[in-house]
Amino acid sequence: MRIALLSFEYPPETGFGGIGTYAWYQARALAKLGHEVHVLAGATEATPLRSSAHDGLTVFRYRAGGALMRAFKRLDKRQLWWTKNRLENGWSMHLGLKELRRRFEYDVVEMPECGADGLLLNWLQRARTVVKFHSPAELIMPTYDVRAADHKWCSRVEKIAYRGADAFTSCSRFLADEVRTKMGLRRPIDVVANGIDLGLFDAEQQIDARAKFGLPRDKPVIFFAGRMEKRKGIHLCPEICETILKKHDVAFAFAGSDLFGFMEKELLPRLRGQALRGSVHYLGKLTLQEVGSCLRQSDLYFIPSLWENCPYSCLEAMAAGRAIVSSDAGGMPELIADGVNGLIAKSGDAAAFARQIERLIEDRGLRERLGAEARRTVEQRYTDTGIARQSLDCWSKALRLGAA
Repeated sequence: MRIALLSFEYPPETGFGGIGTYAWYQARALAKLGHEVHVLAGATEATPLRSSAHDGLTVFRYRAGGALMRAFKRLDKRQLWWTKNRLENGWSMHLGLKELRRRFEYDVVEMPECGADGLLLNWLQRARTVVKFHSPAELIMPTYDVRAADHKWCSRVEKIAYRGADAFTSCSRFLADEVRTKMGLRRPIDVVANGIDLGLFDAEQQIDARAKFGLPRDKPVIFFAGRMEKRKGIHLCPEICETILKKHDVAFAFAGSDLFGFMEKELLPRLRGQALRGSVHYLGKLTLQEVGSCLRQSDLYFIPSLWENCPYSCLEAMAAGRAIVSSDAGGMPELIADGVNGLIAKSGDAAAFARQIERLIEDRGLRERLGAEARRTVEQRYTDTGIARQSLDCWSKALRLGAA
């Protein structure tokens, strides 16, 4: 088949988060299975359609310019930032795919709901489209400090985009149920998790992360990677760190973008001057290679999120064979079975997280057992080609594409 994947996020130019990571792995996996794969991705500046190739697939990048894009920018003055982003994405993806379809005929076009990439093309172009649900604005925006009007209009724009699709998948059963009950979509939604290329992950060249970032070599390192925002549970971390560091000589390492200055304004000041046995290190925003090296050279990983679907941060920690303490939020219990391949703590409960982390600090055997089982879970259920095959099966049944 000839397959188009639409995703504004795509490494390296616009590889900002989990959706870009998903598109990267999904595109490569489909190509490995013998399909012709085109990715239509975004760009940081207006650009005509341009292309590049990697791993047997073609990546096209496009971002519209002109009067309409300039008009969208006026929404910044009304603090409608998320809405503006969706309108820009929808217009750009419509024009970009329209140009591509003058050259190519696609059997199926897959896109995320987040970003409203299908805002116009799902209604104005005769293409067979599949929307994959990742993190709908209607569900996640309440955890952000944004205007109610932005929440309202961004959610409406995304809903217009995805309702025009021919078929739907979701990264977790949790999210499929949320889309039905809270967002009112009554059509079938197939559950297809995210996948990871273990060969690529394992072959990634490591750096000496402890040396580069000044992390101690003689004590356990507890690692967190993600945006420093409330949805990721970062506001729980001062209490978690304080509780653990008063009792244990360990190091916490935090990696990720900190747009609102949480580390400097809240976490580090709270701990400064206290009698602590261990330390806290903020590593800043890291490259994928640096994150992978930190994962492999840490002792355990924790995910205190208030809302998650099927996060790559967890899949990568599992692939690295780390013991994980995860919240019970969203789709996390579909990835982590408490006491089997990780430990679960109640979402929003800093004391519960501290207790579970403390168990792993004190029991190296438990850390190793849970980490080994986490790796086996990925090998058995979340490989990139396995997930791509599941996607192909779902598309074929929903769109009557014939044999995948």
